[in-house]
Amino acid sequence: MRTAIQLYTLRELDDSLPDLLARVGETAFDGVEFAGLGDTDHADVADALDAAGLAAAAAHVSFDELEADPVGMVETYRTLGCDTLVVPYLDESHFDSEASARETARRLNELSARVERHGATLCYHNHDHEFVDAGDRAGFDAFVAESVVGIELDVGWVVAAGRDPLSLLDCLEGRVPLVHLKDTAAGKSVELDKGDVDVEACANAARDAGAEWLVYEHDDPDDPRASLRHGANRLAELVERR
Repeated sequence: MRTAIQLYTLRELDDSLPDLLARVGETAFDGVEFAGLGDTDHADVADALDAAGLAAAAAHVSFDELEADPVGMVETYRTLGCDTLVVPYLDESHFDSEASARETARRLNELSARVERHGATLCYHNHDHEFVDAGDRAGFDAFVAESVVGIELDVGWVVAAGRDPLSLLDCLEGRVPLVHLKDTAAGKSVELDKGDVDVEACANAARDAGAEWLVYEHDDPDDPRASLRHGANRLAELVERR
Protein backbone atom coordinates (compact mmCIF):
# COMPACT_ATOMS: atom_id res chain seq x y z
CA MET A 1 0.00 0.00 0.00
CA ARG A 2 1.38 3.38 -1.03
CA THR A 3 0.66 6.86 0.33
CA ALA A 4 -0.54 10.03 -1.36
CA ILE A 5 -2.02 13.42 -0.57
CA GLN A 6 -5.18 14.86 -2.07
CA LEU A 7 -3.92 18.20 -3.37
CA TYR A 8 -7.15 19.94 -2.30
CA THR A 9 -5.46 19.97 1.13
CA LEU A 10 -2.90 22.47 -0.20
CA ARG A 11 -5.19 24.70 -2.25
CA GLU A 12 -4.51 27.80 -0.11
CA LEU A 13 -0.80 27.80 -0.92
CA ASP A 14 0.32 30.23 -3.61
CA ASP A 15 2.51 27.63 -5.34
CA SER A 16 1.98 26.76 -8.98
CA LEU A 17 1.01 23.12 -9.55
CA PRO A 18 4.58 22.14 -10.56
CA ASP A 19 5.96 23.90 -7.48
CA LEU A 20 3.34 22.19 -5.32
CA LEU A 21 4.41 18.81 -6.68
CA ALA A 22 8.03 19.67 -5.90
CA ARG A 23 7.00 20.52 -2.33
CA VAL A 24 5.16 17.19 -1.93
CA GLY A 25 8.16 15.39 -3.41
CA GLU A 26 10.27 16.60 -0.48
CA THR A 27 8.08 14.55 1.92
CA ALA A 28 7.55 10.83 2.47
CA PHE A 29 4.48 10.70 0.21
CA ASP A 30 4.69 8.32 -2.74
CA GLY A 31 2.17 10.17 -4.87
CA VAL A 32 -0.58 12.72 -5.25
CA GLU A 33 -4.27 12.76 -6.04
CA PHE A 34 -5.19 15.64 -8.31
CA ALA A 35 -8.01 18.06 -7.58
CA GLY A 36 -7.92 19.65 -11.02
CA LEU A 37 -5.10 20.85 -13.26
CA GLY A 38 -6.03 24.50 -13.71
CA ASP A 39 -4.36 26.17 -16.65
CA THR A 40 -1.02 24.42 -16.19
CA ASP A 41 0.42 22.78 -19.29
CA HIS A 42 0.03 19.03 -18.93
CA ALA A 43 3.58 18.41 -20.10
CA ASP A 44 4.86 20.66 -17.32
CA VAL A 45 2.81 18.68 -14.77
CA ALA A 46 4.19 15.39 -16.10
CA ASP A 47 7.75 16.74 -15.91
CA ALA A 48 7.15 17.98 -12.36
CA LEU A 49 5.84 14.58 -11.28
CA ASP A 50 8.91 12.88 -12.68
CA ALA A 51 11.28 15.40 -11.12
CA ALA A 52 9.60 15.00 -7.72
CA GLY A 53 9.60 11.20 -7.94
CA LEU A 54 5.83 11.08 -7.44
CA ALA A 55 3.15 8.83 -8.92
CA ALA A 56 -0.36 9.97 -9.85
CA ALA A 57 -2.63 7.92 -7.58
CA ALA A 58 -5.89 9.28 -8.99
CA ALA A 59 -7.70 12.43 -10.05
CA HIS A 60 -10.92 13.98 -8.79
CA VAL A 61 -13.06 14.96 -11.78
CA SER A 62 -16.56 16.41 -11.59
CA PHE A 63 -19.36 14.14 -12.74
CA ASP A 64 -20.66 16.70 -15.27
CA GLU A 65 -17.25 17.15 -16.89
CA LEU A 66 -16.61 13.44 -16.98
CA GLU A 67 -20.04 12.63 -18.41
CA ALA A 68 -19.62 15.32 -21.08
CA ASP A 69 -16.22 14.07 -22.27
CA PRO A 70 -15.12 10.78 -20.69
CA VAL A 71 -12.61 9.98 -23.45
CA GLY A 72 -11.00 13.40 -23.22
CA MET A 73 -10.69 13.14 -19.45
CA VAL A 74 -9.15 9.68 -19.65
CA GLU A 75 -6.65 10.83 -22.25
CA THR A 76 -5.75 14.00 -20.31
CA TYR A 77 -4.87 12.13 -17.16
CA ARG A 78 -3.22 9.28 -19.04
CA THR A 79 -0.52 11.77 -20.06
CA LEU A 80 0.23 12.05 -16.34
CA GLY A 81 0.35 8.30 -15.75
CA CYS A 82 -3.04 8.42 -14.04
CA ASP A 83 -5.66 5.80 -14.89
CA THR A 84 -8.03 6.19 -11.93
CA LEU A 85 -10.71 8.89 -12.06
CA VAL A 86 -12.85 9.70 -9.04
CA VAL A 87 -16.20 11.48 -8.91
CA PRO A 88 -15.66 13.49 -5.73
CA TYR A 89 -19.19 14.68 -4.96
CA LEU A 90 -22.86 14.23 -5.74
CA ASP A 91 -25.38 16.02 -3.54
CA GLU A 92 -27.87 14.44 -1.13
CA SER A 93 -30.65 14.29 -3.71
CA HIS A 94 -28.75 11.47 -5.41
CA PHE A 95 -29.02 9.25 -2.32
CA ASP A 96 -32.16 10.28 -0.41
CA SER A 97 -34.37 7.41 -1.57
CA GLU A 98 -34.02 3.89 -2.93
CA ALA A 99 -35.03 5.18 -6.34
CA SER A 100 -32.51 8.01 -6.38
CA ALA A 101 -29.71 5.74 -5.14
CA ARG A 102 -30.49 3.19 -7.85
CA GLU A 103 -30.55 5.90 -10.51
CA THR A 104 -27.23 7.26 -9.28
CA ALA A 105 -25.76 3.76 -9.45
CA ARG A 106 -27.12 3.29 -12.97
CA ARG A 107 -25.60 6.54 -14.25
CA LEU A 108 -22.23 5.87 -12.66
CA ASN A 109 -22.23 2.28 -13.91
CA GLU A 110 -22.81 3.52 -17.45
CA LEU A 111 -20.07 6.12 -17.10
CA SER A 112 -17.73 3.52 -15.62
CA ALA A 113 -18.25 1.28 -18.65
CA ARG A 114 -17.37 4.15 -20.99
CA VAL A 115 -14.25 4.99 -18.99
CA GLU A 116 -13.14 1.36 -18.77
CA ARG A 117 -13.38 0.94 -22.55
CA HIS A 118 -10.54 3.43 -22.73
CA GLY A 119 -8.38 1.81 -20.09
CA ALA A 120 -9.29 3.72 -16.93
CA THR A 121 -11.10 2.96 -13.69
CA LEU A 122 -13.92 4.99 -12.13
CA CYS A 123 -14.51 5.43 -8.40
CA TYR A 124 -16.88 7.43 -6.20
CA HIS A 125 -15.76 9.39 -3.12
CA ASN A 126 -18.21 9.70 -0.25
CA HIS A 127 -18.97 12.51 2.18
CA ASP A 128 -21.42 12.15 5.07
CA HIS A 129 -24.67 13.04 3.30
CA GLU A 130 -24.72 9.78 1.30
CA PHE A 131 -25.66 8.02 4.56
CA VAL A 132 -29.06 9.73 4.71
CA ASP A 133 -32.02 7.46 5.40
CA ALA A 134 -33.38 6.09 2.11
CA GLY A 135 -36.05 3.80 3.52
CA ASP A 136 -34.94 0.48 4.95
CA ARG A 137 -31.27 1.35 4.58
CA ALA A 138 -28.97 4.29 4.02
CA GLY A 139 -28.65 5.76 0.55
CA PHE A 140 -24.97 4.82 0.48
CA ASP A 141 -25.77 1.17 1.15
CA ALA A 142 -28.41 1.13 -1.58
CA PHE A 143 -25.96 2.77 -3.99
CA VAL A 144 -23.18 0.28 -3.19
CA ALA A 145 -25.54 -2.67 -3.67
CA GLU A 146 -26.58 -1.47 -7.14
CA SER A 147 -23.28 -0.10 -8.43
CA VAL A 148 -20.11 -1.66 -9.80
CA VAL A 149 -17.83 1.37 -9.53
CA GLY A 150 -14.92 1.45 -7.13
CA ILE A 151 -15.37 3.25 -3.83
CA GLU A 152 -12.84 5.74 -2.52
CA LEU A 153 -13.98 5.48 1.09
CA ASP A 154 -13.34 8.60 3.17
CA VAL A 155 -13.18 7.27 6.71
CA GLY A 156 -13.44 10.72 8.26
CA TRP A 157 -16.78 11.41 6.61
CA VAL A 158 -17.95 7.91 7.51
CA VAL A 159 -17.29 8.62 11.18
CA ALA A 160 -18.95 12.04 10.87
CA ALA A 161 -22.04 10.23 9.55
CA GLY A 162 -22.11 7.96 12.61
CA ARG A 163 -21.04 4.80 10.80
CA ASP A 164 -18.20 2.37 11.48
CA PRO A 165 -15.45 2.68 8.85
CA LEU A 166 -13.87 -0.64 9.85
CA SER A 167 -17.10 -2.52 9.15
CA LEU A 168 -17.59 -0.70 5.85
CA LEU A 169 -14.05 -1.42 4.71
CA ASP A 170 -14.59 -5.08 5.52
CA CYS A 171 -17.82 -5.12 3.49
CA LEU A 172 -16.14 -3.31 0.60
CA GLU A 173 -13.13 -5.61 0.36
CA GLY A 174 -11.93 -5.61 -3.24
CA ARG A 175 -13.84 -2.42 -4.13
CA VAL A 176 -11.68 0.18 -2.41
CA PRO A 177 -8.53 0.81 -4.46
CA LEU A 178 -8.08 4.08 -2.58
CA VAL A 179 -8.98 5.04 0.99
CA HIS A 180 -9.01 8.62 2.24
CA LEU A 181 -7.47 8.79 5.69
CA LYS A 182 -9.04 11.88 7.22
CA ASP A 183 -9.68 12.66 10.87
CA THR A 184 -12.81 14.50 12.00
CA ALA A 185 -14.22 15.97 15.20
CA ALA A 186 -17.79 17.24 15.48
CA GLY A 187 -18.11 16.77 11.72
CA LYS A 188 -15.12 18.96 10.87
CA SER A 189 -11.76 17.94 9.43
CA VAL A 190 -8.86 18.01 11.90
CA GLU A 191 -5.25 16.84 11.92
CA LEU A 192 -4.68 13.10 12.14
CA ASP A 193 -4.97 11.72 15.69
CA LYS A 194 -6.75 14.88 16.90
CA GLY A 195 -10.32 13.70 16.26
CA ASP A 196 -12.69 10.76 16.50
CA VAL A 197 -11.14 8.46 13.87
CA ASP A 198 -9.03 5.49 14.93
CA VAL A 199 -6.37 6.28 12.36
CA GLU A 200 -4.23 3.19 12.89
CA ALA A 201 -7.17 0.78 12.82
CA CYS A 202 -8.48 2.37 9.62
CA ALA A 203 -5.08 2.10 7.94
CA ASN A 204 -4.91 -1.58 8.84
CA ALA A 205 -8.47 -2.18 7.64
CA ALA A 206 -7.71 -0.39 4.37
CA ARG A 207 -4.78 -2.73 3.78
CA ASP A 208 -6.90 -5.77 4.60
CA ALA A 209 -9.60 -4.55 2.18
CA GLY A 210 -7.05 -4.47 -0.64
CA ALA A 211 -6.49 -0.73 -0.92
CA GLU A 212 -3.56 0.19 -3.13
CA TRP A 213 -3.37 3.79 -1.95
CA LEU A 214 -3.85 5.44 1.43
CA VAL A 215 -4.64 9.08 0.67
CA TYR A 216 -4.28 11.89 3.20
CA GLU A 217 -6.74 14.77 3.12
CA HIS A 218 -7.48 17.72 5.38
CA ASP A 219 -10.36 19.89 4.20
CA ASP A 220 -9.31 23.09 5.99
CA PRO A 221 -5.85 22.99 7.62
CA ASP A 222 -4.75 26.00 9.67
CA ASP A 223 -1.22 25.55 8.33
CA PRO A 224 -1.14 23.61 5.03
CA ARG A 225 2.65 23.23 5.11
CA ALA A 226 2.60 21.72 8.60
CA SER A 227 -0.38 19.54 7.65
CA LEU A 228 1.53 18.26 4.61
CA ARG A 229 4.52 17.27 6.75
CA HIS A 230 2.43 15.72 9.51
CA GLY A 231 0.24 13.79 7.08
CA ALA A 232 3.23 12.45 5.16
CA ASN A 233 5.08 11.31 8.27
CA ARG A 234 2.00 9.77 9.91
CA LEU A 235 0.96 7.79 6.82
CA ALA A 236 4.52 6.57 6.35
CA GLU A 237 4.48 5.29 9.94
CA LEU A 238 1.15 3.56 9.44
CA VAL A 239 2.15 1.85 6.20
CA GLU A 240 5.47 0.65 7.60
CA ARG A 241 3.95 -0.62 10.86
CA ARG A 242 2.57 -3.83 9.35
